[in-house]
Amino acid sequence: MGVSAERREVRCGQRSRTRRTDTRRGCEQVRLTLRTLTHTQNFPLAMTDGTNSQRLPSGVALLDIDICGPSIPKMMGLEGEQVHQSGSGWSPVYVEENLGVMSVGFLLSSPDDAVIWRGPKKNGLIKQFLRDVDWGEVDYLIVDTPPGTSDEHLSIVQYLGAAHIDGAVIVTTPQEVSLQDVRKEINFCHKVKLPIIGVVENMSGFICPKCKNESQIFPPTTGGAEKMCQNLNVSLLGKVPLDPQIGRSCDKGQSFFSEAPESPATLSYRSIIQRIQEFCDQHQFQEEKII
Repeated sequence: MGVSAERREVRCGQRSRTRRTDTRRGCEQVRLTLRTLTHTQNFPLAMTDGTNSQRLPSGVALLDIDICGPSIPKMMGLEGEQVHQSGSGWSPVYVEENLGVMSVGFLLSSPDDAVIWRGPKKNGLIKQFLRDVDWGEVDYLIVDTPPGTSDEHLSIVQYLGAAHIDGAVIVTTPQEVSLQDVRKEINFCHKVKLPIIGVVENMSGFICPKCKNESQIFPPTTGGAEKMCQNLNVSLLGKVPLDPQIGRSCDKGQSFFSEAPESPATLSYRSIIQRIQEFCDQHQFQEEKII
């Protein structure tokens, strides 16, 4: 408590497969990630723009299960949009043709409305999102959850247990107060037998846009994510430096990559996403060999 929401949350993703199930229509691999709010917006945008490595633009579904704090509609520029129902289920709201979004925020009459629900009702909506949303054929499903290791996290791991989740991407900031919570999330992944793809360090220094010198706004007093990863034998996927434009882009619902294509943070995002995709491709290859 009392720590910025910029620290960490959870999400999960999948890849397209011709075989369909009720809980994940048109989706294939599952990736579950513990990360920050700004990554919620920037990861799917980078995956869909087709400029990451040699890949074609991916079809991405973004599912927001942060029931009490649904910020995805604001960050994706979708405030005021509504969910429509068809014969095949709920239709997601689309940012682009290949990027669909579903959130409890679309079901509220006002973005300021409080959602005051106990665990069973939250779990029921999460199950309904997984069962009834018609995503079509997509490459990735990214599920955004609140910080912590509570109802939403347990539910999504349980409901997608048969989907062979690729793994978790865990995001922290350099200071020890954040690392303490992230160690708990790593422990959570071990306890529920969820593979860990790696860790991302967010707010990792500030690079002056004029002189290009780097300053440590949040000093890594205990070694930061790099030291933690060494101690816990977890991969460090990369570090994302502070950039005020990230916050401005989220507030305006605009793509940070379009606003600041040459920013060090943009380049870092793209490198991290490429490493995540490579891990998931390898995981899928190994699964197919077993099958």
